Amino acid sequence: MAKKSIGKAAKKNPRKAGEKPREARENAPGADRGLGEDLLASRLEEPLEGTWDTLSWSKAFGHLPVMVDQTMECLNVKADGFYVDCTLGGGGHARAILERLGENGRLLGLDVDPEALKWAQAWGQGDKRLSLARLSFDRLEECLREKDLGLADGLVVDLGFNSRQLFDQKRGFAFSLNGPLDMRLNPSLPITAGQIVNGYPEPKLSEIFWRYGEERSAKKLARLIVQRRDREPINNTLELAALVEKALYRPGPKPKIHPATKVFMALRLAVNGELEVLEKFLAQARSCLTLGGIIVIISFHSLEDRLVKLSFRGETVENADPLDGLKTSGKPAFAGGPKSKKGHFHKAKQERIITPDDLKEAPKPQSPYRLLHKKALVATEAQIMDNPRSRSAKLRAAQAV
Repeated sequence: MAKKSIGKAAKKNPRKAGEKPREARENAPGADRGLGEDLLASRLEEPLEGTWDTLSWSKAFGHLPVMVDQTMECLNVKADGFYVDCTLGGGGHARAILERLGENGRLLGLDVDPEALKWAQAWGQGDKRLSLARLSFDRLEECLREKDLGLADGLVVDLGFNSRQLFDQKRGFAFSLNGPLDMRLNPSLPITAGQIVNGYPEPKLSEIFWRYGEERSAKKLARLIVQRRDREPINNTLELAALVEKALYRPGPKPKIHPATKVFMALRLAVNGELEVLEKFLAQARSCLTLGGIIVIISFHSLEDRLVKLSFRGETVENADPLDGLKTSGKPAFAGGPKSKKGHFHKAKQERIITPDDLKEAPKPQSPYRLLHKKALVATEAQIMDNPRSRSAKLRAAQAV
């Protein structure tokens, strides 16, 4: 029986041609799968000073860049081209671009986190092809104009945050580490997660948890948070995580993800205005690209991915197809109401039914892009094994027309 089981497993999950065994990948330079949270947290205290030769990727950030191979394949970097890494972070995608650029190529790296720029100065080693700016990527058009850099041949946007930020207790992103309720990607922002949790009214809290975290128990959670802070303020990440875990407890098997995951994500999106920043960027991205230029965006959240998908199709949230993403059993959907928990639309007051045939006849906006792939790309099994956080990544790429 054992031999038979092994045989079936081997047929079900055959190793891809040329793929290294799991042990080889884990022990490869830069691999971080064996690094635990305690070790990563301790390494955050180590200074970033030094040269690229003396600093390892895992030592500084504890993870690998997400879907870098697919990103480079989409960009098809030209040796003398001009590219922009709109979310520099640890510099994984930026370094991959520099490796493909010639002497006349240029790369601009943007980030709102001063530590990311400090790190780039270390691995950049004074490379004249690389220029840096502490700037949010929704101001890219302004930056290109003021610096007289011209239009870009390619844009890369890796949304979210990096592992060093996650494991830095002082930043307050992780619900498993004791830290202040901060969650600011840009330390200069005026609002922190603590101010939202301890100061926002109950309806506003509920809206944040539902809109950004898609948390079904948003109202209940907001009510319990207000009741708790009326007695004493919620001071740190562990207190908030424990409160959320208690409020969202359900009998039965332990959930695959921690109950506080969506709540912390919602607070991070609200603090940094990430969806608003993305919308502003998407509205100007085409005007920053040359004809034939490539834009690559990696998202980790369904709300972000939807904005990217609509933008690449020349649409916005306001004029989007109301049946987009709606799963029905062949029945027409009703327009006019908000989306319910089951993913259906409530019946419109005017009782008007919009069918797929109606939408085919309706004029569609002309897209300024040509999609490189019909559907979003996802990470390979090997990439997920090397960097587990890439399992939720979706990559969309398009060419400016």
